[in-house]
Amino acid sequence: MNWLHFFTDKSDLLHSFGRGINADIASNEEGLFNKSYEAFEKKDVLNAYEYFLKSLLNYSNGDSNENITTKILEDRLEFTLFQGSARICGYITHESFHADAIILKESSADVALKRYLLERNYQFTYSNYLSDGEFIKLKIYHDNITMTPQKLFFPLREIALNADYDKEYIRSEFFHMPIEDIEHIGLIDEKELRIKYEFMQKSIEELLEKAVTLSMNDTSGMLSFLYLNFLFKLDYLLVPKYDIYHKMSRKIQEYFSDDINTPDFKNDEVKEYILELQKLTFEEFAQNFYSAKYTFNPSDRAPFEEIATFVNESLVKIRWYKNNRYYQVLPIVYEYVAFYALYNYGLHPVVKALLHLLVTLQNSAFFKTLGYETLYDEESKSFSKKAIINKIEDIMEPYKNRFKLLKPFGNELNFTSLGEFSNSFYVQLKHLDFTEN
Repeated sequence: MNWLHFFTDKSDLLHSFGRGINADIASNEEGLFNKSYEAFEKKDVLNAYEYFLKSLLNYSNGDSNENITTKILEDRLEFTLFQGSARICGYITHESFHADAIILKESSADVALKRYLLERNYQFTYSNYLSDGEFIKLKIYHDNITMTPQKLFFPLREIALNADYDKEYIRSEFFHMPIEDIEHIGLIDEKELRIKYEFMQKSIEELLEKAVTLSMNDTSGMLSFLYLNFLFKLDYLLVPKYDIYHKMSRKIQEYFSDDINTPDFKNDEVKEYILELQKLTFEEFAQNFYSAKYTFNPSDRAPFEEIATFVNESLVKIRWYKNNRYYQVLPIVYEYVAFYALYNYGLHPVVKALLHLLVTLQNSAFFKTLGYETLYDEESKSFSKKAIINKIEDIMEPYKNRFKLLKPFGNELNFTSLGEFSNSFYVQLKHLDFTEN
């Protein structure tokens, strides 16, 4: 298994998008991982851990994000690892590995929250919640007798992802109980927040107008695409935290897991939540955002065959809408395919970067306000064809030696309209070949 699958991918983004890591891995990541493995075999435990932790570092524009810091003392190694709202502090001796994340003060937790945390313990494989008398913490412990980088990776990933998730969940569902140890998270510039707020409000207005025209066709399927695409888009482009994130993700989960209620009922539920978002003041909206460092991606890598199947099935639905002349829903479905994949799958860095490129064209005005290069002009409906082709080549270039059949497809795209471009983009995407040399 390639452990890069769980970390990060190369990106030149100025902002964070989606729930993955927008950063570069260390150029010597594989070498550090191998050194860790060799050191564990030699029982050189402290150096083994240091090599492993350094292999998890990520970089922006060549500079370390310091998502992990380490300090070697005479007989132990201390480290700090950041994952969103969570700060995991640990120490390693020759005999054992210890790490924990502070969640909140024990005196702040009521019976309902304690019950929730006890139930969470049954969901974990390596970690558990406990109290040290002052704080409730998520903690892991392992001895080093048979430790390897593989055995270390999953416990550390589990505590990081779940500490971050539960701190945000508590902030959202138990808002009267303050979470602790969040001094490391940063504020987002007000200008950026206002761009995001205005984008959300404008998108809701457009959605409600579109919903009226779609409902005239008496098809709940088109409304489902409309409402769900909005939630996926909001999550990927704006990356809200706390209350918005948890309520939105719950609405999505309930929609797809509900096998009892009709699509119309589920659409109304999602619409009701969207109307709640519309009522948010800027001040309320802004409380749901922060900047932070991340070490692990939340999703495991999905096989590319699974992604290709989803894209192919989506193209079948698109053809059906085309053949039945439901042209007004096509732009929504073209967006939905990309945003659904970005939300639900752990993607290969190439696929993720390609889908991000597509959504920058589909949402050109938003990216322009954030300061990105305009690749598609919405007013003139014209493409920066050469720049798009070059970007596709740049995305694939670092992987050509490993995947000999991975070919840039920019010259195969249809640039006659945004819809035809999106359709041809998906056709090319599903035929990517990740056969290794």
